[in-house]
Order: sequence, then C-alpha cells, then structure tokens
Amino acid sequence: MKRLVSLIFVLIVIVLSSCSLSDDQPNYYFVPLQVVSAELPESFSLHETYQINVTYVLPNGCASFEGFDVTPIAETTRNVVPIGSQFDDPECVDGMAEVEGSFNFICLYTDAYLFRFWTGEDENGEQEYLEIEVPVTQ
Repeated sequence: MKRLVSLIFVLIVIVLSSCSLSDDQPNYYFVPLQVVSAELPESFSLHETYQINVTYVLPNGCASFEGFDVTPIAETTRNVVPIGSQFDDPECVDGMAEVEGSFNFICLYTDAYLFRFWTGEDENGEQEYLEIEVPVTQ
C-alpha cells in the first residue's frame, strides 16, 4: 500500500511540475479609447434603430479596437466608451491614429436622450465627456 501511495505521489509531482506558466503568450489589457467626435441624428423616432458613428483615437500600434461600452446612467442618459486592447510589446509601433467605428442604438423612450462620449481625464483625474442631446419626436 505504501508503494502505491508513493507512486501516486510521484506521478502527481511530475504532472504538476510539468505545467509551465511561461510568458510565451501575448500579454494584454483593456483600455478606454478617447472619443474625438460623434455623429448622431438631429432627432430620434420611438422604436427606430440608428447607427451612431464615433471617431476615437488608437494611442499606438499595439492597441486595437474591441467594441463600445454603452452604459445606461439614467433612463435616457448613456455613457459611451470605446474599449481597446493594449498589448505589452517592446517593439510596438508608436503613433496615434483616429479611427471611426459605429454601434446601433434603439430609441425606447419618449424623453430626449443624453449621450456622454468619454474624451479622457483632466489634470485632476476627473472624467471628461462630449455631451450630445438628441430629442425624440413622436
């Protein structure tokens, strides 16, 4: 019995020691991307779908766009933040690039909508937004 327990213990040690957490895989993290401008219609109609075009900045060649985080803050207030993935790569190409993306929005309420597009932080670390209000026509 001792021999069987010893054999099992040795096998477990071999299996666990053969696992390696090497840094061969690319490392990345998610970052907010600054909005430069946004195109919205002059008004919305109830239950209609609209394409919202947003111009944002990719900070360098190691950043790529992943999607938009559209967060309801109140019934008709939305914070919009483009999200990018940033790779840790010492050979990264520097240089900012303005890129345009879009997302679809469905008008569900009759009150005017306030869109707050994230433009970065000020010198005190406070979040700054480009605010655009769109009325809803009936």
